Amino acid sequence: MTEKRETAALAAGCFWCVEAAFSRLRGVEAVVSGYAGGTVPHPTYQEVCSGTTGHAETVLITYNPDEISFSELLEVFWRIHDPTTRNRQGADVGTQYRSVIFYRDERQREMAERSLRQAEEANPWPEPIVTEILPFGNFYEAEGYHQDYYRMNPHQPYCRMVIDPKIKKLEKAFSSRLKNSP
Repeated sequence: MTEKRETAALAAGCFWCVEAAFSRLRGVEAVVSGYAGGTVPHPTYQEVCSGTTGHAETVLITYNPDEISFSELLEVFWRIHDPTTRNRQGADVGTQYRSVIFYRDERQREMAERSLRQAEEANPWPEPIVTEILPFGNFYEAEGYHQDYYRMNPHQPYCRMVIDPKIKKLEKAFSSRLKNSP
């Protein structure tokens, strides 16, 4: 029997944070940091950070839909970042840090829109949601040193101050969905 594989492309601020969170979920097989939503082919990190390419730091998630659904991924997406701050997550500021759900087909678009409505109805944030829902286009893998950054650099100050609290929040909210959980 061949296992199914699907992909999701999500932008929720710094891709180091997003990759670290999603890679812990049961059913997620790979998370690749990269750039999506822009106009420049094969951008570099420096180009993306300049704010002139239109790209958002994005993760491409490969998952098994028999173990975790796109809807469940979106549930985690809403909880691991602040979708109300335009072009910003914490101290990270710029268009590359915007909140985006890149849909790959009509089914994902519909699920993303439904998920957005549910997040707006739940209203856990004091400001309105600014997350974009856009068609998936090109995805450019980020430079090698960005891949699996948190695991490779757990003691780096950014990881300890910014990513560690997000991981603790994820572990508390989604403990039953984590790899190696009962």
